[in-house]
Amino acid sequence: MTVSPDRNDPDRATPPARRVWVGRPTPGPRAAATWTRRQQLLTELRAVRGRSYPRIRGLAREKSWLFFEILLPFLSTSAFVFVYRALEAPPEYIGFVVLGGAMTAFWLNVIWMMAAQLHWEKDQGNLELYFAAPMDLMSILLGMAVGGLVMSASRAVVVLFVATTVYGVTFDVESWVLLGLVFGLTLAALYGLGMVLASLFLMWGREAWHLTQLLTEPIYFVSGLNFPVGRLGLLGALAVATIPLAVGLDAMRQLAFRGAPSFGTPRPEVEALILAVMTIVFLGLARFALRVLEGLARREGRLTVRWR
Repeated sequence: MTVSPDRNDPDRATPPARRVWVGRPTPGPRAAATWTRRQQLLTELRAVRGRSYPRIRGLAREKSWLFFEILLPFLSTSAFVFVYRALEAPPEYIGFVVLGGAMTAFWLNVIWMMAAQLHWEKDQGNLELYFAAPMDLMSILLGMAVGGLVMSASRAVVVLFVATTVYGVTFDVESWVLLGLVFGLTLAALYGLGMVLASLFLMWGREAWHLTQLLTEPIYFVSGLNFPVGRLGLLGALAVATIPLAVGLDAMRQLAFRGAPSFGTPRPEVEALILAVMTIVFLGLARFALRVLEGLARREGRLTVRWR
């Protein structure tokens, strides 16, 4: 006697000729919807690669970016170098400016290519695809961060190389291991902050443009980009406690120029601990904010541009 398949079970009711493929052949849609951890991990990695690819390839395809991203910002760094030379400031100050000019690339990338990116994706109609795709939004932002990190690193390396060659800046590194650790933690905290701002800018809509402008020049001043942040007194202490760029730059200056005055700022070891705490806090806030945004997008449809 032939037993007919159970019509209430989609896996049994699907004939072999209509098998669903999701990376491997599956007997039916129910099995296709059940992903292994390996499938989930590979999907997230593909999302990271897909979002980092345009930024990395753009360096070679769009030659004008090299001019605008490297040469033009270097002019402002050169201006401060000549000012300190005219004032006969200690030679460490010229190194401070050069290191700050290199770190400018990462902050600009966080503000323009991370914080406002989801808002721009919303205007272009891509945000709906991100919410509908079977991947985490953190993977999308991580891919943006990786691609932007490569772009910004190229500019930072050129700034450091030209400055040491043209202006004769010499680095007296106290500990290469600690310097590398501080640099990595600074980038992790910066891009974690960028993920938080991306979700907030998406909620605030068109105000994202004004907030991006607001977080550019004022942050340059508060972070002590062209001078020791300890010179700001209480304002500098608040910047070290809240802005990753300020605390990371101050720690790298103390490590890259041995014997340079700290002007009351903490030791590099303490600032490295502050950066580690910032990284954990910002990544946690980013994940929470993105979960809230996903809920709003799927339940209420608030985040989509409906007239497009």
